[in-house]
This record gives sequence, structure tokens and C-alpha cells, in this order.
Amino acid sequence: MSAKRGFDLLVAGVVLLLLSPLLLVIALLVRWQLGSPVLFRQIRPGLHGCPFVMLKFRSMRNDRDTIGTLLPNHRRLTPFGCWLRATSLDELPELWNVLRGDMSLVGPRPLLMDYLPLYSPVQFRRHEVRPGITGWAQVNGRNALTWEEKFYYDIWYVDHRSFRLDLMILLLTVRKVFIREGISHANDVGMPRFQGAKSAYKKGNEND
Repeated sequence: MSAKRGFDLLVAGVVLLLLSPLLLVIALLVRWQLGSPVLFRQIRPGLHGCPFVMLKFRSMRNDRDTIGTLLPNHRRLTPFGCWLRATSLDELPELWNVLRGDMSLVGPRPLLMDYLPLYSPVQFRRHEVRPGITGWAQVNGRNALTWEEKFYYDIWYVDHRSFRLDLMILLLTVRKVFIREGISHANDVGMPRFQGAKSAYKKGNEND
């Protein structure tokens, strides 16, 4: 077992144990405010692009139009859901993914399976490591970044990853959560959909 994996297991296990009362309260609030199911489950690409089921607390209702199509995100996101996202409490169930080995505490965020064929070869390198609950892109702008910037930070992390860098990212994440920075992209409730690599990865190594 690597030192990173051992650290993930230790921290995720301790945090889940300490926060179990909070997790129960959030689950009850989600059930009351948004209904069932309490958890949002979605297949995401993990290490080497292999799929896994990512867990989060639900933050949106399942409202649909007359033909059964889900309404746009901004119409299904409630004030309670906005609060869950702003505080990042909706991410806490991902600690279970860390224990299972699907994710790490730190790494590129797992995106949609639909994006896999749209990446350039360099962008796909973000899957050389386990996806993380937080990452270098998240502490450098999160959803306020463009896709090109996000992928730049993800690949930079892959090339420079270390235990010391992970600790710094975790500390910066705590600060970002408290100031609630970078939650949404412009006027949307999240990032716009990735439409594919428009050009090769050309950014230099100014952060080296």
C-alpha cells in the first residue's frame, strides 16, 4: 500500500466517524427538503478511465416537464440545495468512495463518462491518478475556471503530485470552503458542458 493510499484510508475513516452525526442530520434534511433518494449516484470515470459509482448528497429535485424530461438545473436547485453546494457538504459521501478505493482525497475531479472520447491525449492524462474529492484545479478557481484552465491544473497536478502538495491542497480546500469561492461558473449552477478539445495542450510550465 502506498503512503498516499494509507493517508486516504486514515483520514477518510476518521472523518466519516467524527462526522457521522452530521451526515445523519444532512440525510434527514435532504429527505425532508428534496425527497428520496437521499444520495445522488452517478457513474464517473476513475483511475485509467474505469467507471465507478460516485456518491453525493442530492442537491436538486427531480422535477420533470409534461413529457417526463428533467427540468433545467436552475429550476430544480432549491435554496437548501444551493446551501449544500456552497458549503460543499454534498460532497461528504465521497469519503466512502475514498475508502472503497474509487477515489483519493486529492486528485482531478471525476467528470462525466460522456467526456472520455472528447479529451485530447494530453487531457486524458488526468486519469493517470485516482480522481479526488478536491484537487489543484479546485483550489485555483473550481467552477470559475474555463475547461482549458481546469485541464491545465489537472495535468500539472499529475506531473507534480507529492504528499506535500496534497497536504497543501487539503489546507487550501478548507479555506476555500469557508469563503465559498468558485462554487458556480458565471451565472450557471455549475460548469457548462465540455464540448471537446478545441486545441492541443499548449500552456507552458510557468508554474514549475
